[in-house]
Amino acid sequence: MISKSRTALMVLSSIMSIRMLGLFMILPVFSVYAAHMPGADATLIGVALGMYGLTQAVFQIPFGMLSDRIGRKPVILAGLLLLIIGSVVAACAHSMDVLILGRALQGMGAIGSTVLALLADLTRDESRSKAMAFMGLSIGFAFTIAMIAGPVINHWLHLSGIFWVTGLLAIIGVLSVALIPTPPKPARNVHEPTLTTGISIWRDFATFLNRNVAISQPSRAPLAGISSSTFPKKSGKSFAQVFHNRELLRLNGGIFSLHTILTALFVAIPLLLTHDMHLSEWQQISLYLSVLVLAFMFAVPFIIIAEKKRKMKPVFIAAIIAIFVVQIGLYFFHHDIAMTVILLFAFFTAFTLLEATLPSLVSKIAPIQNKGAAMGVYSSSQFFGIFVGGAVGGLIFSHAGLSGVFAFCAGMNVLWLLFAVSMKKPPYLSTMVFPMDTRDVCEYDALASLAGVAEIAIVSSENLLYVKIDKEKISEPELRNAINGGNL
Repeated sequence: MISKSRTALMVLSSIMSIRMLGLFMILPVFSVYAAHMPGADATLIGVALGMYGLTQAVFQIPFGMLSDRIGRKPVILAGLLLLIIGSVVAACAHSMDVLILGRALQGMGAIGSTVLALLADLTRDESRSKAMAFMGLSIGFAFTIAMIAGPVINHWLHLSGIFWVTGLLAIIGVLSVALIPTPPKPARNVHEPTLTTGISIWRDFATFLNRNVAISQPSRAPLAGISSSTFPKKSGKSFAQVFHNRELLRLNGGIFSLHTILTALFVAIPLLLTHDMHLSEWQQISLYLSVLVLAFMFAVPFIIIAEKKRKMKPVFIAAIIAIFVVQIGLYFFHHDIAMTVILLFAFFTAFTLLEATLPSLVSKIAPIQNKGAAMGVYSSSQFFGIFVGGAVGGLIFSHAGLSGVFAFCAGMNVLWLLFAVSMKKPPYLSTMVFPMDTRDVCEYDALASLAGVAEIAIVSSENLLYVKIDKEKISEPELRNAINGGNL
């Protein structure tokens, strides 16, 4: 990876981490300390906790579309400025209405899709997968740091201090944008629709997500579990196919359920640790630190087993069952501090595992021509789950207390398990990216006849060839030899 790409990766990963810190730092403390605000009740606290997710879900894709028109860096700057403004409003809030407004403004800076698009613009095709993996790792690390840093900052600077720190980090992010190289505008294919003011928003939306991807028709039966690719029809129809793919719908429902449960749980857990168990702030910090570190250490071997040993479905289902067991355990034993700590450890182990495997499954299952649409819907489902978890969790807590929240989370788990158990065995595919040469596009169709090739696609606007392969049936060097050697 060249120096400019490495700099871009570090800065963009930091910006993504700042956003996640702003979301997660308040989780361990918000429901306890927001309760002292005038007009606060459990329902409004839940709404304020989840409001960030709602505006993230709504503005994620429009911001990405806007970045195609005016450039990535201006949109990233605008998103960070919204995060700063929202953080200041939330920090200065003296009522729940203003606090909810601040959280909504924070979430409106929904630049995740734009950051990922800019990273793709600035990295070479052979380095892109590693760059995306590094960014994913930085987001996971930010979650762990946030769960520990939130209580520490709250101890010294109170809840408003967390918002001030989030704003300060966003200012650092604004200054760091200057270090990111400005990518050249992508060449537009002559057949690609131009985004103009007169075109409907839905056509713009579909065009953004499905950027002129021409798919070659396989000349043989595809690998098990993979549908045949065809030359694209209208972008809107291509986008609609994401909603007709049952496997993708299961995964979108899964990430929605996971973050609904997470947010609802953290309406209850801080109150449980503070009021019922009378743990001090430093005791809670020690608890989160030990539980999260151990959970990460225990989750990693299971992630490796799922990927390397091709046991994804059984490991995935086992993690969902584990979260269900945690909710039942909390329902009956939440007055026992030792049992609560054990159950939190089990929850974060399963959460880490599922958070890592769900996007991997989306990437494997989504057809190449619909991958952008699939990830956009997946991301929106995740953030919408945060809103529903906060709003519904707060409402249930106000009427049914801790037990009601744990029962709600268990119910969500049952629904998730019911549609997850019927999922097909996922394909174990990797996507390889190659620069195209001057040969005719039709010549690449012959790749489909190679054993282990599941799908091929040509992104004409970027002059790149995408190939999904099963690495147990064809290796990367074999595929490169077939392409570079002209043996097609």
